[in-house]
Amino acid sequence: MTSLQFKTEMEFTYGEPSPMGPGIVRLVAPNPSPLTHKGTNTYLVGSTSLAVIDAGPDSDEHRAAILKAAGGRPITHILSTHAHRDHVDGVAKLKEATGARTVAYTRDPEAGRIALANSPSGRFFVDYDFAPDVSVEGGDRIEGGDWALTAIHTPGHAPDHLCFALDGRRVVFSGDHVMAWNTTVIAPPEGRMADYEASLEILLDREDDVFLPGHGGRLTDPQRTVKAYLLHRNWREKSVLDALTGGARTIRRIVPEVYRDLAPQLIPAATLSVQAHVEYLIEKGLVASDQPLTPDVDLSPL
Repeated sequence: MTSLQFKTEMEFTYGEPSPMGPGIVRLVAPNPSPLTHKGTNTYLVGSTSLAVIDAGPDSDEHRAAILKAAGGRPITHILSTHAHRDHVDGVAKLKEATGARTVAYTRDPEAGRIALANSPSGRFFVDYDFAPDVSVEGGDRIEGGDWALTAIHTPGHAPDHLCFALDGRRVVFSGDHVMAWNTTVIAPPEGRMADYEASLEILLDREDDVFLPGHGGRLTDPQRTVKAYLLHRNWREKSVLDALTGGARTIRRIVPEVYRDLAPQLIPAATLSVQAHVEYLIEKGLVASDQPLTPDVDLSPL
């Protein structure tokens, strides 16, 4: 296996809702970047009353598009898949405009915070102070007037990451956990590879028809995609270990061995991804380091 086949195309117009199925529309926020693709996807779920999944960035334009798409129907809940800023910065003003209750997994306040210098985006990308009105965990059900969603706790990309399964339909809102346009960034300490792979296994055991992700287009063969992502992570882990045993004894030296012809703006994310794999290899007892991991710490294969 050398690469995944990504689906980068998606049909949309900023500010205009795109139907995703009965009672579901998608709006793409105008915050495109190398890490957000065309922008953050916001979903409106329901017919008589609505849930918003991922309010997106703090954008007057995007908020106006959400309210216009609601068409006067009450927005009663704002659900967040995780507290990364491109998903939650728009929550406060949308809550103020609608009176909706906010719903998310509550982060551990003692969990490690990623340093600005080590951020994949070169800036703080987590809202550590985000606190929902309603805290939910895996298996909890959120109900509205004519819809219900069940939370699936899928840590890995973020410790608080949730997917949401739409009751009565084989539809999962997969956030940043599984996407069609690219692989998910696992950036320690915010991300953890062991958790991510275990969370992929959770979705692999389901029988869904479609995933609606936080960025990019829908996935219409979701379990096959999840299996491909697991195989890709296993292949990436092997390539990291091969680079290490071949003489690249630091994360910084492993990165160009594993990621060929990488765009400069993606090097920080790739470095963190390699670190996540190295952490997992250390947990498995396949690699050793006698110092805390940094890009230039010496590593030893066992």
